[in-house]
Amino acid sequence: MIAIIDYEAGNLTSVSRALSYLGYPNQVTGDKDIISRSERVIFPGVGSAGAAMESLKRLGLDTLIKDIRQSGKPVLGICLGTQIILGHSEEHDTACLNIIEGRVPMFDAKDKDDDGSAIKIPHMGWNRVTVQKEHPVLAGLKEDDEFYFVHSYYPAPFSSGHVLGTTRYGREFASIIGFENLVATQFHPEKSGRAGLNILKNFCEWKPC
Repeated sequence: MIAIIDYEAGNLTSVSRALSYLGYPNQVTGDKDIISRSERVIFPGVGSAGAAMESLKRLGLDTLIKDIRQSGKPVLGICLGTQIILGHSEEHDTACLNIIEGRVPMFDAKDKDDDGSAIKIPHMGWNRVTVQKEHPVLAGLKEDDEFYFVHSYYPAPFSSGHVLGTTRYGREFASIIGFENLVATQFHPEKSGRAGLNILKNFCEWKPC
């Protein structure tokens, strides 16, 4: 069973529906015992980093997520869940989980899009991902595949070794990061059509060494 962590950070039913469509049993839950017993864990979320960290601490899930990561169980972060696995977010000057060392800066409105126009914040809509490092969860990803993004802040790991994929939006930023049994996407695979479902399926079959 796959646990989708519920820490009061947005509507998680779209992730659950996508997994059910693919045929993988799952449960949206904030119950620590159920999460601990699950075979793999998905850590999604929308909203602000400050509110998310407050909820995680209040529910006792901040420590649990770190313990699960250290256990070797496959973990997938999505959107806000990707940002707060890093060390610090500029959003509300928030100390995060620091599972991967790095920061989460805001897009700069001075940055220019490919056509020379100023970028719009938030970054919202479809964009491509360039794979920087081969990974089982990214198997089958094509160069012209596009994924759905909604975010004003982006993950910036300190080590390039944690960057699995990048996306261009005014600047190149890490849109997929990973470390051992953890993979995290800034985009929403559950809202990204066939390509996103392929990533979710790969995650559900992934057996980290």
